[in-house]
Amino acid sequence: MEILPGALLATINSPADLKKLDRTQLHQLSDELRQYIVDVVSVHGGHFAASLGVVELTVALHYVFNTPYDQLVWDVGHQAYGHKILTGRRDRFSTIRKKDGLSGFPKRAESIYDTFGVGHSSTSISAALGMAMASHYKGEDLRQHVAIIGDGAMTGGEAFEAMNHAGIEKTNLLIILNDNCMSIDPNVGALKEYLTDITTSQTYNKLRDDFWKALGKLPGKTFSRKMVSKIEASLKGMVSKSSNLFESLNIRYFGPIDGHNITKLVDTLNDLKELPGPKLLHIKTVKGKGYALAEKDQTRWHAPGLFDKITGEIYKKKFDLPQPPKYQDVFGHTIIELAEKNDKIMGVTPAMPSGCSLKFMMDTMPNRAFDVGICEQHSVTLSAGMATQGLKVFCNIYSSFMQRAYDQVIHDVALQNLPVIFCLDRAGLVGEDGSTHQGAYDIAYMRCIPNMIVSAPMNESELRNLMYTAQLNSTNSPFVIRYPRGEAVKADWQTEMKEIKIGTGRKLTEGNPGKNSAIAILSFGHPGNFAAAAIRDVKADGLSPAHYDMRFAKPLDEPMLHEVFQNFSKIITVEDGTVIGGFGSAILEFMNEHNYKADVRVLGIPDKVIEHASQKQQQTTAGITTPQIADAIRDFARIDVSKLLAE
Repeated sequence: MEILPGALLATINSPADLKKLDRTQLHQLSDELRQYIVDVVSVHGGHFAASLGVVELTVALHYVFNTPYDQLVWDVGHQAYGHKILTGRRDRFSTIRKKDGLSGFPKRAESIYDTFGVGHSSTSISAALGMAMASHYKGEDLRQHVAIIGDGAMTGGEAFEAMNHAGIEKTNLLIILNDNCMSIDPNVGALKEYLTDITTSQTYNKLRDDFWKALGKLPGKTFSRKMVSKIEASLKGMVSKSSNLFESLNIRYFGPIDGHNITKLVDTLNDLKELPGPKLLHIKTVKGKGYALAEKDQTRWHAPGLFDKITGEIYKKKFDLPQPPKYQDVFGHTIIELAEKNDKIMGVTPAMPSGCSLKFMMDTMPNRAFDVGICEQHSVTLSAGMATQGLKVFCNIYSSFMQRAYDQVIHDVALQNLPVIFCLDRAGLVGEDGSTHQGAYDIAYMRCIPNMIVSAPMNESELRNLMYTAQLNSTNSPFVIRYPRGEAVKADWQTEMKEIKIGTGRKLTEGNPGKNSAIAILSFGHPGNFAAAAIRDVKADGLSPAHYDMRFAKPLDEPMLHEVFQNFSKIITVEDGTVIGGFGSAILEFMNEHNYKADVRVLGIPDKVIEHASQKQQQTTAGITTPQIADAIRDFARIDVSKLLAE
């Protein structure tokens, strides 16, 4: 079904077209842009509420600034759908997040208007400042650079590091703080209270407005900019206990203003682009603006999937039989079970309580489960601090986001050998979020760290067993449990938990050890289910590979591997991590160390960027689906037959 834009939006193929409009037409354009996002996302899916909240801001930015010469940097990028539509990608907007379609985030390779690739939070100010400094160096001081960052992303440490630096540079940097009290879940922390103090200070806002009106009536320019700044700062100090944070960093603060009043936005942006130096505009917006259900339940409508735009019904797959739970929900319910029996267990997540399902524990045990905001580095070291006091901390972070706290994992946890339990959600290939969110690298980057235990469950029962084992871990070493996005394996999953001996795998099928045609499959984590299905498929070909679920990439089950290499000359490893440095590499290292000879085929994520597509399409690209594993088994068998014929 073709989705048509409104009459005005249909004429906008670039910001140059937008600038031809009269200011009075911007209200209509904003309404049409918002409706077009609703129409397309309801049918094709994608992130939703964030883009609705910045429609007016997006229109105003491209109307006022000379993009792409003037550069916009969107933080995270969930909110950039309107930006894509206005910059020549309207006709392809229905392909967003689909294979070979538009990325769900700004991406430099996709458009000249996407000045910086994003997907993780708190990077925009650093990037925009770097661009501004480069422009200054090249003598392009009239070029404008704008970082658009939400109040959730502003809690990230990198944002404060960048502002600290921006305050000493004389660059044309404008930071727009999009304040809607939300990230994916409601925003938390002292910064939220600080912003609330500013926005609710009616006395300051009225005094400021009256001051500027009075100043405008004075004859000539009797006040210098420096004097005006001093007077404004004094007003802030008189009426608000905390309104000088940004200005203490030498960043001029303006606002807050209504982020849905496009006339006010255009006027303010026009004024600010004439002011030199770093400055911050604080706007108040509503996430999901213009779609009542999204305004009411902003977390649910962050990325709702397909839905009926009229009734608001979110379409869910209907099944006749009970379905397996999501891995994240297995984690969320299991940690409560464990915590009820072990009062040392705590839960920590950096701003993803819904995504990782720690929300269940936060509701039932609010004094033992914490959302610390978008700050992965802090969450890791916070967990380390708790661990020094004898607590067993489950630190739940998406695999791709854990990359941001790598130094803390090494320095604050592993070097001190502290028993922090890292639950890496979204490990492996994540689907439509694409390259910025792939959990491809954690096996490799965790496996090389001393003291680290690295594990992965093949199903939900194994996840529960690994969580149970981790909190009993007598070695007190840091413990990684990685598991994928999406559904597990069994509908009946709340089985009794059992301790697993660390560094031990399990043999699932015997195979034909000792025979020339004998093949063994070593799997790590959820892809073991693909391998098991492939083994069932090749039985019709007279093939019967052995299957070992290794469970641990570190430490390896060495007795089991000696058994494998002594009995099988053909080995296939299967994982949903990078083949460079991952589980397969660990097996090859073991083989080399112990002087074994075997034909080993490593199946996993290849050494290339895997772009956005469905998880199934990405798994096909990686070569780890059931049919591809079955083909690898058959290929090994054919090689063996051809050797026998040659002899």
